[in-house]
Amino acid sequence: MNLILLGPPGAGKGTQAARIVEKYNIPHISTGDIFRKNISEGTKLGKKAKEYMDRGELVPDSLVIEIATDRLTEDDCADGFLLDGFPRTVEQAVALDAFLGGRGEKINHVLDIDVPKEELMTRLIGRRVCKECGATYHVTNMPPTKEGICDKCGGELIQRADDTEATVENRIEVYNRQTKPLLDYYDKTGNIVHLDGSIGFEKLFAQITEILGE
Repeated sequence: MNLILLGPPGAGKGTQAARIVEKYNIPHISTGDIFRKNISEGTKLGKKAKEYMDRGELVPDSLVIEIATDRLTEDDCADGFLLDGFPRTVEQAVALDAFLGGRGEKINHVLDIDVPKEELMTRLIGRRVCKECGATYHVTNMPPTKEGICDKCGGELIQRADDTEATVENRIEVYNRQTKPLLDYYDKTGNIVHLDGSIGFEKLFAQITEILGE
């Protein structure tokens, strides 16, 4: 089962991805996580990616395509995968289809999660992340037991550089401009499903499992 998860920043893709990979036992491949790992380790790729991410801009296609397709050649992807954060542009989608086609594979389902802009802004600006373990909280929707302290490891909670109001606004605009054309691309392939991400995490996951099957 080869899946793609689409949706603007703050749509809840990470939450749904975690539940999908657990239920269907496939790897969650997030280019954002891969880049953040490189950033934390101070690699050359990480430093370059950080420049774009801190401005709320997308990492160039050439970098993303290379790192994503390389990841798909690993053994744990043999029975399927969930792509989150890739593809983000039509150019990336075309490259992915060509890569999979060369291996006799294809994308089975594209799940598009849509959320109104006002709700996205609220979700992202209030998000806090643990510096140590990466656990995610929200100042109003899911606060930690002790303000500023991670419940899981006791690490410091911070606001990511790309979660400030100005950067969030830019990230949503970048998504609308560069990524939404993907919806047209996958509408033509006929394997995309559009989902309302504002109905709540549980209801949304129930809809997803109905689409993918038990």
